[in-house]
Amino acid sequence: MTDKNIPQRETSDFQAADAAHHIHAFLDQKALNAEGPRVMVRGEGLYLWDNDGNRYLDGMSGLWCTQLGYGRKDLTAAAAAQMDQLSYYNMFFHTTHPAVIELSELLFSLLPSHYSHAIYTNSGSESNEVLIRTVRRYWQILGKPQKKIMIGRWNGYHGSTLAATALGGMKFMHEMGGMIPDIAHIDEPYWFAHGGDLTPAEFGLRAARQLEEKILELGAENVAGFIAEPFQGAGGMIFPPETYWPEIQRICRKYDVLLCADEVIGGFGRTGEWMAHQHFGFEPDTLSIAKGLTSGYIPMGGLVLSKRIAEVLVEQGGVFAHGLTYSGHPVAAAVAVANLKALRDEGIVTQVKNETGPYLQQCLREVFGNHPLVGDVQGAGLVAALQFVEDKATRKRFDNENDIAWRCRTIGFEEGVIIRSTLGRMIMAPALVAGRAEIDELVDKTRIAVDRTAKEIGVL
Repeated sequence: MTDKNIPQRETSDFQAADAAHHIHAFLDQKALNAEGPRVMVRGEGLYLWDNDGNRYLDGMSGLWCTQLGYGRKDLTAAAAAQMDQLSYYNMFFHTTHPAVIELSELLFSLLPSHYSHAIYTNSGSESNEVLIRTVRRYWQILGKPQKKIMIGRWNGYHGSTLAATALGGMKFMHEMGGMIPDIAHIDEPYWFAHGGDLTPAEFGLRAARQLEEKILELGAENVAGFIAEPFQGAGGMIFPPETYWPEIQRICRKYDVLLCADEVIGGFGRTGEWMAHQHFGFEPDTLSIAKGLTSGYIPMGGLVLSKRIAEVLVEQGGVFAHGLTYSGHPVAAAVAVANLKALRDEGIVTQVKNETGPYLQQCLREVFGNHPLVGDVQGAGLVAALQFVEDKATRKRFDNENDIAWRCRTIGFEEGVIIRSTLGRMIMAPALVAGRAEIDELVDKTRIAVDRTAKEIGVL
């Protein structure tokens, strides 16, 4: 916060300076400059305030990351104490430090027992960059250097760096920077859009078996791994049918292809389990993590490895030719420790699973189950999506669904709630510390935004 004795800058002044120096993410910068961005200046709990004094309920946990909400004194105190003791050191030069060791001990006490090692990064994008090299190195050590193709999914998202973008399946991102070799994709398990006359169970199997077809097309001897989010996050909070993940795991095991879960959004309690793959009941070989690891208070990510992979790298791999200046940063590690202890000791993940998660899902289905603009409600724990639809009976989507959802998002801001639009879906993921009162407010303000949108397009 700015010192109260110093005059506040006008919002228009902030906006002019922002336009002069910044290019924002996933926006037309010229259009944003004409409109002027909201200038956020304070956060507390689930709420944000802008420079004009407007308050917003943050229904997106920032970018799926502020698990504990804003203004947690224990996290800021952990950062300050670590800065005083050891503000920085690296994991080069045959050195380590207590903060990162404590973090790893805590992290692996919370994860399933078949995971053992982590390579820390600064973000989810970096975690997936490291994934590609690590998986390929694993197969090289085992005498199978030709196993280097990674398979992802169309409309999946794994970050914004070149390799992470390639792993993802968003074609407009590929068009900006191109692709890298040895990356392939299969379709997303999006039943509402692509299921046709199949039941969700039938479609889940069909979507999963595309992986087997792709592996056979490329040659199993050439495929290193399959990467996917347990549920698609930036692609629209798309939850696959129950038949999908067991079949994906069966195929990966059959053809000796590593199963790599991107837990950047789903990890650290979002679905009511520590990791989203536990909610879906499958067992990945690697986990890409970030976001909720520190509740977004400081950048940190990582690649978690199963014992199967780590043992090969350690015992047979020799020099691991990878390193980052800020890998395992002591301040980030200290914040992560404080964050994970809070999630564990305050019973927050358990609360999401048993109380607040089911409450959010129930409220959304009661309020939107019969809404004329909403064709489907998906989600688990404190993550959910509302599917906009033109015709419920046929699951026909609007031709201009992007525009309609974007308008709903904008109305949400006007009503004091932050929700996100992706394609024709409105998505939400409030902080895991949300109580019933905040959930009621989130659902009610979202209802107002959806109702206003429906009236504008003549649906309601």
